Amino acid sequence: MHSDPPDLVSALKRVKTLHPKVIDLSLGRIERLLTDLGSPHLRVPPVVHVAGTNGKGSVIAMMRAVLEASSYRVHVYTSPHLVSFTERIRLCGDLVDPTLLSELIGHVEQVNGDAPITFFEIITAVAYQAYAQIPADILLLETGLGGRLDATNVVPHPRATVLTPIAMDHMSYLGDSLKEIAGEKAAIMKTGTPCISAAQSPEVVAVIKKTAAGLGVNVAWQGEDWTIEEDPFGTVRYRDEQTDWSLPRPALAGSHQIDNLGVALATLARLPVAIPTFGLRAGMRQVEWPARLQRLTAGPVAKNVPLGWDLWLDGGHNPSAGDALAHWLKTEPGPTVAICGMMAGKDIGGYLKPLAPYLDAVAAVPIPGHEGCAAPGELAQTAREAGLKEVMPCPDVEAAVAALQPHLTAQNGRVLICGSLYLAGEILRTHR
Repeated sequence: MHSDPPDLVSALKRVKTLHPKVIDLSLGRIERLLTDLGSPHLRVPPVVHVAGTNGKGSVIAMMRAVLEASSYRVHVYTSPHLVSFTERIRLCGDLVDPTLLSELIGHVEQVNGDAPITFFEIITAVAYQAYAQIPADILLLETGLGGRLDATNVVPHPRATVLTPIAMDHMSYLGDSLKEIAGEKAAIMKTGTPCISAAQSPEVVAVIKKTAAGLGVNVAWQGEDWTIEEDPFGTVRYRDEQTDWSLPRPALAGSHQIDNLGVALATLARLPVAIPTFGLRAGMRQVEWPARLQRLTAGPVAKNVPLGWDLWLDGGHNPSAGDALAHWLKTEPGPTVAICGMMAGKDIGGYLKPLAPYLDAVAAVPIPGHEGCAAPGELAQTAREAGLKEVMPCPDVEAAVAALQPHLTAQNGRVLICGSLYLAGEILRTHR
């Protein structure tokens, strides 16, 4: 992965100054800008709109892999990025060209003038402008935050909406209760558009059903309308009333990815596209989604991991992500030590508590370039309160690797870097 060129960095810096807040949820500003741009969001390819707390990116990555392996042209919009801003916008399989992106930003910036608009809103308008100009068969669109007032929620008639597992996160923006958060995310549903939902908690199910009933939306529920299961030999079987697919396990680690795959397949099964067997199989081999249980074999950290030990990177950062990571660690033999960095506003204790039984030692680190990260000492104290016994604050990742060396004495084990996509991005910058 490569960082962005100076022209793109400069353009991104300029549009960050157009609103005093990083996040200010509203649709009015982007609707005004899109109208001034000639409504490009009404001229994009058929849209699959995805919201949820965890798994959005993985679901999109698997849909993209299968569709592209089946010879479809796919646009993708995701956030945040890890190393290069161009990761957020894919055009027919490729990351957007940095020069093109700089030019698009300049054009949209000129049309917007000095009108207040948040960074995510103007970049989303830029993305719509790109998607409207380049033909494709489908656009996979990930919400940035929530759903109801997210800048992506302006396409009036998406081809499908998707709800991945919904849990507590971003409470300062979406509400203090699971019911409120679910209501914000369920608001991406549109009358006349099918919705596909992962398995949800009873409280979330009630909210989704109420929202769907008010809009007349048919929801395809995991476990009721479709199922997915993996046999001991690594074959995955997806079934619904009209579809029966058998395919290999996706090339993404963790049992939670089977459920994410189910959501992806349930969505594809409800789109007007033909999915051949070779597309399913090739898609599972080719799918990738960096920093989601990604094994690293190169870079400065990997060089200091003993022979027989693996280095893993995961950007999950909320209690549900901690649960998924703990479930994976439970099945892995040998000891695990972790290098953890998190943003201060996250539920650090809730994330670390399920991991506590499986981590032999943790080094708490800051996240370079992010003033809002948890200080290593505070993170370490929260980790101890969450049940971790061997915790050490460290000034950086290099020091953390050195501090953990006495714990790397077993013949086999793993070093896990976790807690934040921002930390994951910093690691991937040096991953060669």
